[in-house]
Amino acid sequence: MRVRRSSKVVLVDDRRRVLLFRGWDPHEPEAGSWWFCPGGGQEDGETVEEAARREVLEETGCVVGDLGAVVLRRRVEVVFRSEHGVSDETYFAVTVPAFEVSTDGWTELEREVMLEHRWWTLDELRATAELVYPEELTALVERHA
Repeated sequence: MRVRRSSKVVLVDDRRRVLLFRGWDPHEPEAGSWWFCPGGGQEDGETVEEAARREVLEETGCVVGDLGAVVLRRRVEVVFRSEHGVSDETYFAVTVPAFEVSTDGWTELEREVMLEHRWWTLDELRATAELVYPEELTALVERHA
């Protein structure tokens, strides 16, 4: 099974809202959609911090500096585009000024699978019935941002 290392960033704005993207797998539309933090796979030779900064810039247009300490590591089995794999995920939490997301840096794949983005309040995250990853996101924000 293929293992992919990825870096994710919990972006929290100065109003304590969390930026999430909603995505889906066009190869399995019956699976529905889910919300997730900006981030993605590490490229060869990249550190987890370098990958996190690059992914946030590409997906949001926001430049992040100090990422601080790792707030979560998790290993999850994934099925995406009919391929089974394992994702080794490293999460950071960063507070940033509120900003408008730019999708100018999105890849063709991101344009295909990312349906929308929005800033969520902690109350909205606690109340939603939608799938949000990581499952412990609200607790992460409360502890680290």
